[in-house]
Amino acid sequence: MTFFDRLADRIESVDSVVSVGLDPDMDRLPEHLLDRDLPRWAFNRRIIDATHEHAACYKPNAAFYEDPDGWRALEETIAYAHGKDVPVLLDAKRGDIGNTARQYADLLDRADAITANPYMGRDSLEPFLERSEAGVFLLCRTSNPGGADIQNLELASGEPVYERVAALADTWNRNGNVGLVVGATQPEELAEIREIVPDLPFLVPGVGAQGGDAEAAVEHGLADGVGLVNSSRGIIFAGEDSGARSDPRGMGEDFHKASGQAAKQLKQRLNQFR
Repeated sequence: MTFFDRLADRIESVDSVVSVGLDPDMDRLPEHLLDRDLPRWAFNRRIIDATHEHAACYKPNAAFYEDPDGWRALEETIAYAHGKDVPVLLDAKRGDIGNTARQYADLLDRADAITANPYMGRDSLEPFLERSEAGVFLLCRTSNPGGADIQNLELASGEPVYERVAALADTWNRNGNVGLVVGATQPEELAEIREIVPDLPFLVPGVGAQGGDAEAAVEHGLADGVGLVNSSRGIIFAGEDSGARSDPRGMGEDFHKASGQAAKQLKQRLNQFR
């Protein structure tokens, strides 16, 4: 089975397209977890316990794990998510050539899918694409304000760069394992990209803290019902006001309960449009 086959099964079993971003910023973790051997893992475990019934996928961002203890925490997190039957998409945005790309692709020995940067062309992506059982989400039109600086540049053909990326991704999808990262903050562009690639699933960030369009994310982000709408901070730090009296960081010992409720609410909100 491909990653998207497995994801389809997961979406059906939990009736959800919610991707929970596991970005455990050490500056925001609850005070009572900081003396643990692996605070990020201790935090993620509680988030997973509280949200797995509503999660189609977990999406840890590699930037929050780029140190020895962080990689250990990430490995524990992935194993625990798998124990709950939830696939893991590693948001690594890798992209390089030759042996470097092959080394990056080894991350898929642990995670089920990965995000990758297509800027260096097909040969930089080949080590990921050839892993037919893994998912590869290519950056197409991102939700950050500066995304337009390059992604919206007009080519000689008259099309913007992001549309060319989408069209190329479609041709690279020979193993049925390619998706696109398309932000929810630009719903018109999301709709345009869907017209270009009707069959590619999207990972749609920006619905949580960035205020993206939830209806557009569902309407255009899913291909035959398969796709992911991600929220990170809006879920994992939903409990920041729950322990203001007992924790200088504003997160009490029951912070995960707010995260579970936030994941459930997002699932219900998105399901209105499915």
